[in-house]
Amino acid sequence: MGCMSGLGLVDGSEILGVHLENKLPMGEGCSFVEHRNYKIVYRRYASLFFLVGVDNEENELAILEFIHLLVETMDRHFGNVCELDIMFHLEKAHFMLEEMVMNGCIVETSKTNILAPIQLMDKAS
Repeated sequence: MGCMSGLGLVDGSEILGVHLENKLPMGEGCSFVEHRNYKIVYRRYASLFFLVGVDNEENELAILEFIHLLVETMDRHFGNVCELDIMFHLEKAHFMLEEMVMNGCIVETSKTNILAPIQLMDKAS
């Protein structure tokens, strides 16, 4: 698997805005959108939207699996993750991503290994 290209926050919100303006069916049918030099792979979980910008050579299904793994990891830690969990524990959500991805490459896929440092921090506080 290749490495993911990062999109800035502005680009990500711009893509979501374009997507909603065009009234494309998010969560139904295709989960890939081409935008400029990127493919946007997205998935909706209840009211949460996860978007990942990748280059054109990246495997979209692998990125969908990555998004699913992230949500499962958050579910395991928070118990049925919602917007408020991410809003009030943004540092933990970032830490999970940092444990999973390094320099744009997925380096960890074990939920136990991803959550171990976070659980240690929770015990220490």
